Amino acid sequence: METSTTAPLATAPQRWTPVRREQTWLGWLLDFKPFLIVMCLLPAVGLLSVFLTYPLGLGVWLAFTDATIGRRGVWIGLENFEYLFEDPIFWNAVFYSVFYTGVATVGKFALGLWLALLLNQHMPFKSFIRAIILVPWIVPTVLSAIAFWWIYDPQFSIISYVFVDVLGWRDTNIDFISTAWPARWSLIAANIWRGIPFVAISLLAGLQTIPPSLYEAAMLDGATAWQRFRYITVPMIMPILAIVMTFSIIFTFTDFQLVYAITRGGPVNSTHLLATLAFQRGIPAGQLGEGAAIAVSMIPFLVFATLFSYFALARRKWQQGEAND
Repeated sequence: METSTTAPLATAPQRWTPVRREQTWLGWLLDFKPFLIVMCLLPAVGLLSVFLTYPLGLGVWLAFTDATIGRRGVWIGLENFEYLFEDPIFWNAVFYSVFYTGVATVGKFALGLWLALLLNQHMPFKSFIRAIILVPWIVPTVLSAIAFWWIYDPQFSIISYVFVDVLGWRDTNIDFISTAWPARWSLIAANIWRGIPFVAISLLAGLQTIPPSLYEAAMLDGATAWQRFRYITVPMIMPILAIVMTFSIIFTFTDFQLVYAITRGGPVNSTHLLATLAFQRGIPAGQLGEGAAIAVSMIPFLVFATLFSYFALARRKWQQGEAND
């Protein structure tokens, strides 16, 4: 009895054909790039509008009114600014704001850059030293101001104690904040102490991006330490240098807490910055329009400082690009 075996028939592999579904309007919007950009920017734009644009617009509006606390005020045009331009206290605040910003910024950058170069070297306990350096920046400004207020106090100053009782270099205590120029320099010293960590850590981050091979090649060519700093370090950290300088100028020019907590603008209005004078005229004195006018007068200085840093950075990039070509 014979049995016949038949081979199974080979079946062709099935092809899966994608099913095309009709795209909904929501799917089309999610695939539309401009819509996604707008949706991502909308929360940030909303927050900026609420917490920045509205207060700025309200401040500009108040600067052209005679508003006081408890009264809305009416439009008076440029009268607030005309009064300020004839006020010697306002011009004293303008002078000290520019002087305070210039000297403090130079001091912070000189000491901050030196500290960044020092921390960029191989040294023991580098991480611990970096953490210690950040302390002045981390401590709240008011606490720093209170500490300096005690340091500058004519009776309990530790500096006076060292100079009078320990070293015997003086017969009387040092009066730091009772006269104009000593008070001005004392505030600048406090601002420099507080701002050095921000500059040092920011510039240190820029220094660590410089390839060591550049320094090695320069040393092989016989370049001195000053030449390496001038022709390698400074050009390589110029972008971060411009950014840090811009922020430092803005933070210093608009400083309020440190000055107001230590001297409150005294003695005899000699240490008023524009920010502290605007607060004094607007809140304690109740002249909201005049205080807003002082605050608005700060805008041209801030815009000039920002544009100066921006164009200096752009010019440096253009020069480097031209040299590379």
